[in-house]
Amino acid sequence: MPSLPRRFLVHTITIEDYLGGTSKGPKYAAPRTVRCLVDEQTRAVRTPGGEQVTSTSTAYAGPEEKTAPPLSRVTLPSGRVTKVIQTKNRDGGGLGTPNHVEFQLE
Repeated sequence: MPSLPRRFLVHTITIEDYLGGTSKGPKYAAPRTVRCLVDEQTRAVRTPGGEQVTSTSTAYAGPEEKTAPPLSRVTLPSGRVTKVIQTKNRDGGGLGTPNHVEFQLE
């Protein structure tokens, strides 16, 4: 299946994977840079636990990008820092739609 065309990946975000909580607060992995397309659109989404929350933006990246656990810290091109609600692997399943990873962000 084809991947999301590279020419669409016009933005860069920084992701710091959430590793868990400590007595001093949340712990994050080293930052990694991801080429993507950022869509700053507000919409209602469900967390992996089933709670309905508001997502203020979504980042679409190539299928080769690894996912990010919920609560991972993300810095958008604007400099705004947000967190991952959930990550979804989108596989076209032979329908001709591009495979990609979707990061739904607070």
